[in-house]
Amino acid sequence: MSGQHSKIKIAIYDMDKTITRRATYNGFLAHIAMNRAPWRLLLLPILLVGLMLYGMKIWSRSRLKEFSQSLLIGRRVKRDDFARYLESHADLVVGKNVYPQLRAQVEQEKAGGYRHVIATASYRLYVDAIAARLGFDDVIATDLASDDSGHVLARIDGHNCYDAAKLDRVQEWMRAEGLERSNCYIRAYSDHISDAPLLAYADEAFATNPHPPLAHMAKAQGWTILDWR
Repeated sequence: MSGQHSKIKIAIYDMDKTITRRATYNGFLAHIAMNRAPWRLLLLPILLVGLMLYGMKIWSRSRLKEFSQSLLIGRRVKRDDFARYLESHADLVVGKNVYPQLRAQVEQEKAGGYRHVIATASYRLYVDAIAARLGFDDVIATDLASDDSGHVLARIDGHNCYDAAKLDRVQEWMRAEGLERSNCYIRAYSDHISDAPLLAYADEAFATNPHPPLAHMAKAQGWTILDWR
């Protein structure tokens, strides 16, 4: 804790099942499909094929996400067609799917001078609106590719912001912001062991609503356990 008060304070939160009670990706797909093209919900059984391929480790997590998006939203969609539904989706998430303890934690940290960041594998496309409602300052997330005509594609641009790639993205963000690690005091929050690289990188690690593997690791590492469930 020595020297903490003279450093730039940053609190980095995972989103799904850390900030939110439930994962948000499927809800995002369903919200867009129901409002934009309800007939696409008839394609839901085909998702079982993707889930099977993912379960057999033939497909990566990224490939499954792209496949799901292609089915329920489309391979190529005008950005404006998304925009009209992103705010209503964010209202649903913040209204029904956020742990109330999260708001108190963020408020307390803001009073202590922390800068707040969401770092998530979820799509920036819909995370930005959620982050704004919760008082976060920055978003590090999975980006979607777009074409020259401004259409959003069902293709991840770069890496899925997950596991070690999430820590890489956090470090890239810090460099872009001119933040040197030695001058920062970092808190990190996550529910899942996939974020072990980020939690180990932080000065304070919070296993938040942890699943059993992370809870076990947190006890071994001496990390704080928060359970808002």
